[in-house]
Amino acid sequence: MASAAPSSTIVSGMKQRYDTQVKDELRKQFNYDNVMRIPRLAKVVINIGMGESIGNAKAMDAAAGQLAQITGQKPIVTKSKKAISNFRLRIGMPIGLKVTLRGPRMWHFYEKLVTVALPRIRDFQGIPERSFDGRGNFSLGLKEQLVFPEIEYDKIDRLRGMEITIVTTAKTDEEARALLRSLGMPFKKAS
Repeated sequence: MASAAPSSTIVSGMKQRYDTQVKDELRKQFNYDNVMRIPRLAKVVINIGMGESIGNAKAMDAAAGQLAQITGQKPIVTKSKKAISNFRLRIGMPIGLKVTLRGPRMWHFYEKLVTVALPRIRDFQGIPERSFDGRGNFSLGLKEQLVFPEIEYDKIDRLRGMEITIVTTAKTDEEARALLRSLGMPFKKAS
């Protein structure tokens, strides 16, 4: 019986695809003279806004547990930088959760997002291409955490959305779009 390989030696299928196919395609498409100029994924940031935690401290713990299940990494708590009296918000109050993924965890999460989570969205037509920031980074929002297979419907207290930002080393949106499209991101067809 073969023993399981350490997690550092397990390579994501998406990372393998990037190394073997996508790099060459991008190099030919954009005529890069140096391999270090070829765009790649730098990190993936997952963020959940927790305005509800002002009145309910247990909500933060539940959301942190679910985010840790989805990403495989413990989230950090983001705190308010301003006081807003209309929202009963003071400086330093916890208002969100954030996870930054790099390396193998980033590739694993990206592969899971593209191949499992996005196809599970009801009436999914594709991701709109307008969510690039002008510097090669892409953001998308999900309305519920149930699209990830780790989350069980019976064990959630309420639906929470999340924002996923994919940071690339691309200099332009066109390069980043080509990178993400070749890595399987299901963009909407232009009509």
